[in-house]
Amino acid sequence: MNFSINPSANPLPADKRQEILSNPGFGTNFTDHMAMVKYTAGTGWHDAHITARAPITIDPATAVLHYAQEIFEGMKAYKLADGTMALFRPDANAARFNRSARRLAMPELPEEIFLESIRKLVDIDRDWFPDVEGGSIYLRPFMFASEAFLGVRPSNEYLYMVIASPAGGYFKSGAPAIKIWVSQHYSRAAPGGTGAAKCGGNYAASLIAQQEASAHGCDQVVFLDAAEHKWVEELGGMNLFFLLEGGHMITPPTSGTILEGITRKSIIQLARDQGLIVEEKPYSISEWRDDAQSGKLVECFACGTAAVVTPVGTVASEEGEFTIGAGGPGQITQQLRRQLVNIQRGLAEDRYGWVQRID
Repeated sequence: MNFSINPSANPLPADKRQEILSNPGFGTNFTDHMAMVKYTAGTGWHDAHITARAPITIDPATAVLHYAQEIFEGMKAYKLADGTMALFRPDANAARFNRSARRLAMPELPEEIFLESIRKLVDIDRDWFPDVEGGSIYLRPFMFASEAFLGVRPSNEYLYMVIASPAGGYFKSGAPAIKIWVSQHYSRAAPGGTGAAKCGGNYAASLIAQQEASAHGCDQVVFLDAAEHKWVEELGGMNLFFLLEGGHMITPPTSGTILEGITRKSIIQLARDQGLIVEEKPYSISEWRDDAQSGKLVECFACGTAAVVTPVGTVASEEGEFTIGAGGPGQITQQLRRQLVNIQRGLAEDRYGWVQRID
């Protein structure tokens, strides 16, 4: 499928853009263009184009507003040392996007359309890359049911879009570790639910627990399993890793209730290749507490596209709190983060074929 390119007639002036790029923040400023592709039952995917970023008009009866048929991805474009723009494992994002689509009874998007929409948008908006520490162009591909009807059934029409946002570093080396709150009254997902899909409803359901965490002075919330409220699952938007003494690492298994993070998958590969023993197995909240208090647990971190790798220093709940290690970033945590970031930015050899250049 060929994308038609309709450049913006009114891009943001260079001086205004540079003002934003000097301190881009995260998710609050957006580039000049967006990608769009339509789907109609019986016709399939059509009308692929890159156009000026602008509001979209939808009918009040549009299905997504009533039945939440919506999925999305989160990924980044980086600038390599030679100035080339590149993507990190975009094929994995494309595959996960389609797994989410299947779970929500939405049409799958051919991988090449997904990848081409990303490449075209990054190419036309490459001047939006912020040359600050940890800078990137954050990409948000998403799809929603766009048919106007009131009835509980899959939509016959969908709109796939990609928007982009200049982003600064979410985590800086040496930054303090975060404090997280254990949610004991709310669940993120249950077996048979949408926990493994990247859909807006999962995040909406996590917000009240995040509010509870903030009220207790915590940065993030961690969810336990819905059945027993015993097994650690993940944060509101990040996967968790536990590093025990002796180079033994544990991360909860992706068995349908946990999102299969691409950063998570990459960290597992890097850790194993440097000799760490990584097990994907259940880890209980009581084990977490006991191992931290005994000193057996030496480091803990969360990971995801936006934050990359974030150390966890303190865990709080209604039963009190405990500290992991010295309460700050651990050596292995920071080492894994450096390895990953250096591959993403072309500062280290990519022997895995994870980085895809945009010519």
